[in-house]
Amino acid sequence: MFDSTTSSEVDILPKTSVVDYKKSQHRRRILTELYRSGTCSIAEMARVIHSSVPSVTSIVEEMVEEKWIVPVGTGVTKQGRKPVLFSLSTERFYSVVLDVNTHDTKILILNLKNEVIMRRDFNLRLEDSPQFLKSLVEATEQVLRESNIHYDGFMAMGVSVAGLVDARKGFNFTYRSLNQNESFGAFLENYFKFPVYVINDTKATTLGEHRFGLAQGKDHVLAIYIDWGVGLGVILNGEVFQGASGFAGELGHIQVVPNGELCHCGKVGCLDTITSAASLIRRIKKGLAEGRISRLSAIEGEKIDAETIIDAAWQGDSFAIDILHEIGMELGKGLSIAIHLFNPEIIIVDGIVAKAGAFITNPIEQAINKYCLTDFRNNLTVVISQLGQEAKWLGTQAYVVEKVIESI
Repeated sequence: MFDSTTSSEVDILPKTSVVDYKKSQHRRRILTELYRSGTCSIAEMARVIHSSVPSVTSIVEEMVEEKWIVPVGTGVTKQGRKPVLFSLSTERFYSVVLDVNTHDTKILILNLKNEVIMRRDFNLRLEDSPQFLKSLVEATEQVLRESNIHYDGFMAMGVSVAGLVDARKGFNFTYRSLNQNESFGAFLENYFKFPVYVINDTKATTLGEHRFGLAQGKDHVLAIYIDWGVGLGVILNGEVFQGASGFAGELGHIQVVPNGELCHCGKVGCLDTITSAASLIRRIKKGLAEGRISRLSAIEGEKIDAETIIDAAWQGDSFAIDILHEIGMELGKGLSIAIHLFNPEIIIVDGIVAKAGAFITNPIEQAINKYCLTDFRNNLTVVISQLGQEAKWLGTQAYVVEKVIESI
């Protein structure tokens, strides 16, 4: 009889037994379930991983001894003995989360229950320079020292950063100076001596929404992140879509104005140039210089930022409302392309411009109604994120925790 197993395949078969392999799989699934649900009884874990109660009991006892899991009380039952509930430990494994963006840099330490143990904000703006990388390392070292947590307590670092990020290799192809003879992620990993996972900021936000926000339980989602640039996160079949190199979702760099303004990417007329927070500020200042009537004219030009403009809109400033409406229409037009490609069930709006609420979502919906086929928009909703900036931290943390669990 023909044996389809080649000698090379035999060589790469796992050395551990099938029993050990299944046990490792069960450990990972238990940890994942506890991370996402918070608490579980042994019986609930057994149902989730399709295993017996005695097998799960044995695994849980091992992980309690290893300090991954702790008992946290008892559950409610209609009859019989109350089940013991377990959760992930909050006193053994910590992650470091770096939120690196063009406004500032936030460095957080979180435990396995997503609780922020420590947070420091630095006036450190993302720049394409070796000096920025040096300053980032110094700031991170400062936070680690101040935390008084032993190095052994840190399981990994997660970095959310703007730009074209190859999450598998840790390269940032937009801010190339962050890659010093090796990838950005590899540099940080070699320096700090624990695993480092780098993820694009929009994808981190999208992951946070899917694990803990309005995208929970949904399989097809678009999450648009409107900040100094415009990014799009895509969830397909319940997973964040990365693309071949991790670059999927750069909606801000589709050309919408053939003879438009020069974009920072080097192309002309990108969606970023007319819909980002930077564009919002630029258009407002230009209008004020041309004599548009607005309460914003009483503010010094340097002090006008996105939040100031949004506040003016909420106070009824017609000029601010008009510009936000124009931006929303252009965003909706760009999103219509993505809607026809991905057929989402919900669009989540996040980023600093999301603070405009209905001033931005109403024109987005109007544009979708205008430019999308009817059947694509019948069951589609557009909502503002409830997590806000926490979505990015939570998504980065989830990315780290899930990667760590995969590796144990």
